[in-house]
Amino acid sequence: MSTPKLRALAAVTLLIAGGGILAAAGPAQAAGPGTATMTNIRTGLNAGFDRVVLDLSSGPAPAVSYQLVDELTADASGEVVWLTGEFFINVAATPAAAHDGDGNPTYPGPRKFRTRNLRNVMAVAVTGDFEGQLSVGLGVRSRTAVNVFTLTAPNRVVIDVAH
Repeated sequence: MSTPKLRALAAVTLLIAGGGILAAAGPAQAAGPGTATMTNIRTGLNAGFDRVVLDLSSGPAPAVSYQLVDELTADASGEVVWLTGEFFINVAATPAAAHDGDGNPTYPGPRKFRTRNLRNVMAVAVTGDFEGQLSVGLGVRSRTAVNVFTLTAPNRVVIDVAH
């Protein structure tokens, strides 16, 4: 192998885990033009459900999805994200980021925090900010109904977890 190929190989280390190939985390790539960026995470206790809200900047609202998972992993390293909870919910918003076009963070808060004021959601963690995908994990006490959706004016990702 030539020297540039060795450097490229060293820059992107591949890990084989569970039969799949995952790229190790490198620096977050810049958010594309018009990509909504996360500015805040808010939580609230409501009758029948806990709510987690990701406040976003202006721009097109991202598509959102969620998965119930056995453990949370960091994008794109695949390393386990240790978080308080019996069960876990992984939420992805695309395209979205937690940094601006220059790579500066747009979300100044903690990457992980406990939510002692909620009944089911025990903790929240930013698990990924890579290649236009923003991922957030929730640790919960019990597996219950989950509803994830976006609101606009201003842009928000809303995660409702039943009690």
